[in-house]
Amino acid sequence: MEEDVKIFKNLSSYERKLIKSLMRSFSNILILWLINKKRMHGYEIMTELNNSNPYENKMPSTSKIYPVLHDLENNGLIKGSWEHQGKRKIKYYVITGEGKNFILSFKKLTEHVKNDHANLWTEFREYMDLR
Repeated sequence: MEEDVKIFKNLSSYERKLIKSLMRSFSNILILWLINKKRMHGYEIMTELNNSNPYENKMPSTSKIYPVLHDLENNGLIKGSWEHQGKRKIKYYVITGEGKNFILSFKKLTEHVKNDHANLWTEFREYMDLR
């Protein structure tokens, strides 16, 4: 992991920006996958993402996490329910059947990319040349 941090820090600021942008785009799927593993509340998700990201020294903010959770919930991929813990109410999220189907579809897509990446890259390059 230290080597990953060194590689990341040796990239240009633009290259780091590209990677961070990719990670932000991927965060919706990552959050869905975390909830697929077990029911979680927002702060647990933020902590898990923080612990698994060697490139950032700060916790993901609530302004980043909760809109993703609301979007996933509004689109039927997760379902939230409020529970009391002492005097506090905490919203726990679980994955729905539709969410599980998406995770399985995404897994199949990644397997296809892994097994047939040359054709995918060729298709991508041809698409980009069509501009």
